[in-house]
Amino acid sequence: MTAALLSLTLALSLFTGQHAPQQGGSEPLAPELEARVQTLGKQLRCAVCQGVSIADSPASMARAQLDTVRELVAEGKTDQQVLDYFVARYGEWALLEPKAHGFNWLVWLGPVALVALGGFVIWRQFQHRPAPAQPTTQQTAAPAAPAGTSSPDDAEDPYLQAVRRELER
Repeated sequence: MTAALLSLTLALSLFTGQHAPQQGGSEPLAPELEARVQTLGKQLRCAVCQGVSIADSPASMARAQLDTVRELVAEGKTDQQVLDYFVARYGEWALLEPKAHGFNWLVWLGPVALVALGGFVIWRQFQHRPAPAQPTTQQTAAPAAPAGTSSPDDAEDPYLQAVRRELER
């Protein structure tokens, strides 16, 4: 079944014009091991490219790192041992997805907390929204004050008085 899926994937990639990653100096492994190498390569960050896995990067350094993954898989290392090898050499930055422990919880829970906080703020705004004013039949429009005179409300607002003085100049 795995061989059939791998053959179908290869046929589709050749049909769509995609090419298999370039091999550096190592020989390709058996199809199931090579699929494991590619899966591990998708979990590791290319040191040259920004946010691209070593399996997807065309950089020569990424090819060398993928060859290292291939060698480790050929030696019989587990997936976790291969990932630990790269973390030990390059730090946790080598992983495309940070592990969820310690300070990294902020990376995982930060967006969720921000969405929850935003939802809470929106909910509070709807709770404290003033009710629309009910128009009364007794209301009449206030007569407009003639130009150059000020209304009683203007006497209380020093900013508005300063603006009017500037406009009169």
